[in-house]
Amino acid sequence: MEFAHTPVLLKECVEGLRVKPGGIYVDGTLGGAGHASAIADRLGEGILIGVDRDAEAVEKAGRVLEKFRGGKPCIRIYKDNYSNIDEILLQAGIKGVDGILLDLGMSSHQVDETERGFSYAAPARLDMRMDAESPLTAFDVVNGYEAERLAEIMFGYGEERYSRPIAAAIVRRRADKPVETTAELAEIVMAALPKKALDGGGGRQSVKRVFQAVRIEVNDELAHLEAFFRKAAGLLNPGGRVCVITFHSLEDRITKNAFREWADPCMCPRDFPVCVCGKKPVARIVTRKPILPSEEEAKANPRARSAKLRIAEKI
Repeated sequence: MEFAHTPVLLKECVEGLRVKPGGIYVDGTLGGAGHASAIADRLGEGILIGVDRDAEAVEKAGRVLEKFRGGKPCIRIYKDNYSNIDEILLQAGIKGVDGILLDLGMSSHQVDETERGFSYAAPARLDMRMDAESPLTAFDVVNGYEAERLAEIMFGYGEERYSRPIAAAIVRRRADKPVETTAELAEIVMAALPKKALDGGGGRQSVKRVFQAVRIEVNDELAHLEAFFRKAAGLLNPGGRVCVITFHSLEDRITKNAFREWADPCMCPRDFPVCVCGKKPVARIVTRKPILPSEEEAKANPRARSAKLRIAEKI
């Protein structure tokens, strides 16, 4: 199936990576290959490693990047999770890279394909797996987790203030029959909210937050991001950069904290006159404040509105 994807903050990402001819770059969230194509255009005789956990994205990206195959640059594509970047580079025979890009947003085709169950805009079976081979689905989470765990997920991953009454409503409904579709879950959420929460479109926002929370749980998204940051700095060549586009506060917080730890890893008390822990900075923060989409981009691509780009550079 063909699908289109508009890359977010494209110019800012390519410039932020400082793509140089002959370099080695990783696009850890290949998607529709929009960012990857722009990187490849500047790469000359370099190497581009593309990674995505979604088999459909890997197939589509392969077709999009076909024009570069057999020539310059060298393109290698892996169906895997970016959190396994160390193993992927080992398999590719690469010790260090000059840049890594992560776009943590949902690919347009994932949202638009109703059967994937990511969106509540149309009825579909609860799924939400980025990797169709993963065992855990949204159906399993919604119908199998205890009320307390559901509430924890919705509050922790979706920052939903009415997580407890929503979780209780889900458990009551599934006692009669399983909650099978996105439409059913959205209806349960709306019905569980107090009237004041429904005013001004608040109910729709709660549904959005619940779906985000379940999706994060199904795909273990935050754990993969944290695992990536534990490895990425050690895989960068000196002067190499990491560019990360986030779309919600949880991802952004993890990214910001990881960059801060890279730039200032010292664990000594602040009143110590000199550092005795021996931990030295491994990177500098390029973007003290995140780069945001322009008004023109946000208007042309509404999915870019919540995007934030942060950049760090290996010392």
